[in-house]
Amino acid sequence: MKVRIPKHREFLIKFEDGYPLEKQAWAELNQIVKDYSVDGKSVYTETFIEDNEEKVKALQEKYEFTYEIIEKQ
Repeated sequence: MKVRIPKHREFLIKFEDGYPLEKQAWAELNQIVKDYSVDGKSVYTETFIEDNEEKVKALQEKYEFTYEIIEKQ
């Protein structure tokens, strides 16, 4: 039997060690996921990155973290 596993893209978010607002930033980042799931969508929805990148960028400016988009399988 063959199974095809689709590729999946994710945000990889990094904070500097000891960043004092990291907990608050993660709470806001997790809220993006919760808000997105209201319509039955999840981080595995094909358009998750496109639908939420502007929100992540806004938080990036506020909390000074870095992020990249990676492909996973």
